[in-house]
Amino acid sequence: MRKSFLAAGTALLAFSALSVATHARDLTVVSWGGAYQDAQREAYFGPYTKASGNKVLDEAYNGETAKIKAMVETNNVTWDVVQMEAPELENSCDEGLLEVVNWEKLGGQDTVIEPAIIGECGVGTILWSVILAYDSEKLGQDGPKSWADMWDVKKWPGKRALRKTAKFTLEIALMADGVPADKVYETLATKEGIDRAFKKLDEIKEHIQWWESGAQPPQWLASGDVVMTTAYNGRISKANDEGRKFNTSWNGQIYALDGWAIVKGTPNADKAYDFIKSATQPKAQAQLSAKIPYGPTHKDAVAAADEKTQKRLPSNPAYLEGALASNTDFWVENVEDLNQRFNNWASR
Repeated sequence: MRKSFLAAGTALLAFSALSVATHARDLTVVSWGGAYQDAQREAYFGPYTKASGNKVLDEAYNGETAKIKAMVETNNVTWDVVQMEAPELENSCDEGLLEVVNWEKLGGQDTVIEPAIIGECGVGTILWSVILAYDSEKLGQDGPKSWADMWDVKKWPGKRALRKTAKFTLEIALMADGVPADKVYETLATKEGIDRAFKKLDEIKEHIQWWESGAQPPQWLASGDVVMTTAYNGRISKANDEGRKFNTSWNGQIYALDGWAIVKGTPNADKAYDFIKSATQPKAQAQLSAKIPYGPTHKDAVAAADEKTQKRLPSNPAYLEGALASNTDFWVENVEDLNQRFNNWASR
């Protein structure tokens, strides 16, 4: 019996130690990897750790929400703060996978621009855009200038890269087919408009190389795997900072917001709020924009950025003429159905 008590006591101590270790684990922040996450380490993760003493473990992902769902449903949450695109963030919030934001812990909603209040669960962190990019050392200065040019495989033969999702790809196909930016979602809301987008994609399907990670487009341009690509604006700017000579077209850029979200049931909720508050301050956001030019969301952050940085941001008025604002409501409503059709089409 004494041995049984000792064994039970040992097991209880081990279980308690495991529970404490789990509860006391370091804060884990999940983002998009590559040059962007490198910039976040300098502007956000490092300064937060230095100021708070709380270590940040950071991981990268490609936007998949299945892992978050599995964590919440099994009550085994190992991710705390995740950066998400707005439609996926709102859908995950509706599914009960994310914590509802307590804005009082972040200084209030009036500190950020209105679009940065992403539903009930999101705190906007960057304004970014998808643009057309090519290597001027391979195509010269007179390269493609529009989404229609991306479809011109006779003038510019070779592979062109598109992101492997319905979102952005369908909008780009419609603009390439002559639909004005301000009519894209009106068109895409109809069966005929969806069919039109896929028919347009059929024209270049054999010439498409699909990217899934934001790091791939600049890598593929540099290696010559593709002659042109869609890309996140900041990745192309960062590559040029490192010596590349990539040209971009802002004509028809699609801009959107990402937000921070806190995974439902995390034992690190307090740390998560502290981190998000730190990463949303004007100085931190201005530092990130200087390292990789994505637009900040704090109302005072743009003024905190230097003039050179402001000229490279997708929110620059010179780049907004003819631009398309990604419609979060449309994608919240339609992302599952259109992704299913897109994946079936892409796999054929």
